[in-house]
Amino acid sequence: MRIGMTYDLREAYLAAGYGDEETAEFDRPETIQAIADVLSGLGHQPERIGHVKQLAGRLVAGERWDLVFNIAEGLHGLGREAQVPALLDAYGIPYTFSDPLAMSLTLHKAMAKHVVRGCGVPTPDFAVVEVEADLESVALGYPLFAKPVAEGTGKGISAASKIHDAGELRSVCRDLLARFKQAVLVETFLPGREFTVGVTGTGRESVALGVMEVLLRPAAEADAYSYHNKEYYENLVDYRLVTGLLADEVSKVALAAWRALGCRDGGRLDLRLDGGGTPHFIEVNPLAGLNPQRSDLAILCRLVGISYDELIGRILAAARERCAQEDSVSRVTGVH
Repeated sequence: MRIGMTYDLREAYLAAGYGDEETAEFDRPETIQAIADVLSGLGHQPERIGHVKQLAGRLVAGERWDLVFNIAEGLHGLGREAQVPALLDAYGIPYTFSDPLAMSLTLHKAMAKHVVRGCGVPTPDFAVVEVEADLESVALGYPLFAKPVAEGTGKGISAASKIHDAGELRSVCRDLLARFKQAVLVETFLPGREFTVGVTGTGRESVALGVMEVLLRPAAEADAYSYHNKEYYENLVDYRLVTGLLADEVSKVALAAWRALGCRDGGRLDLRLDGGGTPHFIEVNPLAGLNPQRSDLAILCRLVGISYDELIGRILAAARERCAQEDSVSRVTGVH
């Protein structure tokens, strides 16, 4: 099978003058090579395409693929992760991971929380600060936690994100509004343990791969799985596999959120316990990092005994099965 590969290379954006934090979500060459190697090992023909503009040029030139393995994050706008899926949908080319709706919905953390809460999934109470004047209507008890509403990889999160009073709230939100040019999500800070859950599959077929606890070392930025802590995780973070009843409870909430948001094929969700020990949905990454060494999903898989090759294989198999079902439905209904 001829499989195109869409992605954003971090080194290309750094060379263009973007900063380290701005490009934190983008991929390294070794990630692209690792995925290509797995696809080749499975008997497929991987072809590197690149970012959305490179994809657009090749589509206009008439190129097509049997499937696209998409990990492109995009650069601008709340729909940036939806750009490649939308373009592929327009040309009728199947692809891995979530569709434009899920990609846009989950990037906006507040919208995602509205949906999961409406579906009965526990998530911390929250408010959205779009301009400084919105701070007057924030009616949540302290401590709070603030972060950009549409970023990933810990961008905009630091020890200052945990907020204890109105003065800190105003200072932190003012800083985030200025730096990221987007709304700020303010939510009730949960004091319990923090977990990440890996998932493969779609809808009722989705399964939790495992539950991993994120443990910050004394030298780490406190109370936050921040950009700094993620970037220097080798010295600042410990990861521990969680099993038993707690893992089952966390997985149940994660899968409920995954299905409610319409995520597909594979990804990762972050959850945290409240003071009573109840797991709460924090956010989901439907384009989880796939670096074989550094990415949380790959680390989790190593802890549960799933090799990197098997992880990529599971994601690809889930996408192919889903696409086959969608194609079968379209043939029956005549909808294309």
